[in-house]
Amino acid sequence: MKFQTRYLILSLVGAGLISAQAAEEYDLVIYGGTCAGVISAVQAKKMGKTAIIVAPEKHLGGLSSGGLGFTDTGNKAVIGGLSRDFYHRVYMHYQKPEAWKWQKKDEYGNKGQGTPAMDGENRTMWIFEPHVAEAVFEDYVKEFNIPVHRDEWLDRDKGVKKEGTKITEITTLSGKTYSGKMFIDATYEGDLMAAAKVDYHVGREANSQYGEEHNGVQVGVLHHRHHFGVLKDKISPYVVPGDKSSGVLPRINPGDPGKKGEADKGIQAYCFRMCLTDHEPNRVPFKKPANYDPKQYELLARVYEAGWTETFGKFDPIPNHKTDTNNHGPFSTDNIGYNHEYPEASYEKRKEIIQEHIDYQQGWLWFVQNDPRVPENVRKEMARWGLPKDEYTDNGNWSPQLYIREARRMVGAFVMTENELRKKKPTPESVGMGSYTIDSHNIQRYITPEGYVQNEGDIGVSTNGPYEIAYGSLVPKKGQADNLLVPVCVSSTHIAFGSIRMEPVFMILAQSAATAAVMAIDDKSTVQDVPYAKLRERLLKDGQILEAPHLIKGKPVSKLEGTVVDDNNAKFVGEWSEGKGGDYVALAYRHDQNERDLGTKTALFEAKLPKAGKYEVRVSYADLANRSTKAKFIIGAKGGDKVVTVNQRKKPEIDGLFTSLGTFEFGEDAQVTLSNEGSDGHVIADAVQWLPK
Repeated sequence: MKFQTRYLILSLVGAGLISAQAAEEYDLVIYGGTCAGVISAVQAKKMGKTAIIVAPEKHLGGLSSGGLGFTDTGNKAVIGGLSRDFYHRVYMHYQKPEAWKWQKKDEYGNKGQGTPAMDGENRTMWIFEPHVAEAVFEDYVKEFNIPVHRDEWLDRDKGVKKEGTKITEITTLSGKTYSGKMFIDATYEGDLMAAAKVDYHVGREANSQYGEEHNGVQVGVLHHRHHFGVLKDKISPYVVPGDKSSGVLPRINPGDPGKKGEADKGIQAYCFRMCLTDHEPNRVPFKKPANYDPKQYELLARVYEAGWTETFGKFDPIPNHKTDTNNHGPFSTDNIGYNHEYPEASYEKRKEIIQEHIDYQQGWLWFVQNDPRVPENVRKEMARWGLPKDEYTDNGNWSPQLYIREARRMVGAFVMTENELRKKKPTPESVGMGSYTIDSHNIQRYITPEGYVQNEGDIGVSTNGPYEIAYGSLVPKKGQADNLLVPVCVSSTHIAFGSIRMEPVFMILAQSAATAAVMAIDDKSTVQDVPYAKLRERLLKDGQILEAPHLIKGKPVSKLEGTVVDDNNAKFVGEWSEGKGGDYVALAYRHDQNERDLGTKTALFEAKLPKAGKYEVRVSYADLANRSTKAKFIIGAKGGDKVVTVNQRKKPEIDGLFTSLGTFEFGEDAQVTLSNEGSDGHVIADAVQWLPK
């Protein structure tokens, strides 16, 4: 029967009655030419399946090739698989002498984000030019013979065909149809997911919805330096300073900003991650935008009058005398509040929003370079900069990719929240790790009750080390779309997505999503029913990192003996802070902030032991003079709890890292609790080790 069907199709194609495209079916149809789209296709091909990338974009790589070359990595030790391979390929490019056209390799050196830009030991490079990243993505599709159909826009109204709970084909506005066994939405907007009628959310959830602390409206919360509180003077939001009747300045929301912790429809501000250069032979001077309006930047003039001096604080250097320039300050390249319609907008409306962002940002550059109200030294410095002639040569040297920091987010089988990221709740079925700070850019600019201007929504919260990301966050609820995976607009809250949204993580999740899709094809199952044990085995085989590796001070070491539970996997009560002084297991340790809320803070370490029996229990901590001499450990042993106090000012006796609490009898389920009750200094929670006796 299959042979007869195939013969009929080939006959119809040969007769010209149907197109070859209409007759062709792919194992994986991937919508979106982002970094996640490319990596999904590569993984499918490596596993022996056919795949096609249907891309509304003309350029591959999304933001990774669109200006974000100063990579937001977090801890690089948890970036594995094809994501790490991408950065290895970047490294290999910069080993070629011809890669250094405008700058000597040793002149660029080891500039970077706290760690070397070029990691020779691990043969990776995390900072790069846009055209280099795009070339790597293009090399991937050539090497793996992946078809890419560009400038193909999903028909969002009627372009997704489903049979029951499965997508069978998608159609673009050009009329082309792509049928497949599995589909991956790799867009920043989640257009395929939404068109397939999968549940999703736009905006900030209330803190109360998932029991979070940093979601919802954040009036009065001032993190980083992207707010007006960093200035020496408060700034009036009115056309005539102090005169409400004169009207509100542009770029300020005159309405009610909302109450702290409440839900709203706001999303993180967008910008272009500008690639600039100060190298004259490669520099194109900034042009005055056709519709330039200096009144749009009146607030910026007042920022300078109030003493702002950090205009160039995020001109981060990338090779060949170029930058990845990001938002920095109270009135910078983020176009705050002008993107809230974008996620649900029509294609036409999105183009208008994108153009508004171009006009705003190019106008910002012109204003800073030319307006007499800007300090002369700032104007002179900005005059040195321009657009690089050798980047985005088909788009006026300006990036075609707006930084869509956040749009739709799926509400899937599992929702990642800040509680999983901060290890307050366990994460089931890890398919990758993130580690970047929970980072939301500003969402609105408003008028305070005192009558001054302020930004709102900028949040920076530590995750206290790397965290696991659940497989359930990549798949819809069962019965909504049983052959769709979503590795970009993942199932997460607004505040959790603030960390997950990093480009290396999108590539990690894309590889895992494609792996699961192939397994679902082979097993003839839904994506929700892929056996996790089997998926985990393949992901580990392919180099993915699914849990924090054994590390000392962030560097991998040989596997520790016995059963080890790090603070990353402990359950904490009360507010604990991350620390990195001295030696420690994994990537950091926690401390109780030195006797705050004395006796109310605990850290619970739970382990599944190989079998019941006697085990020596060891604990690690970083000793310093400000530590507690009475750190209280409660061992949940057979026959009742045992209490042991540890002097954490004293150097641990085992390899300078671990101290033995003694030998105790346990069942297969074991636990040790650390309490700050009665402490007289910082209580340190790092790792607990069970060694069979």
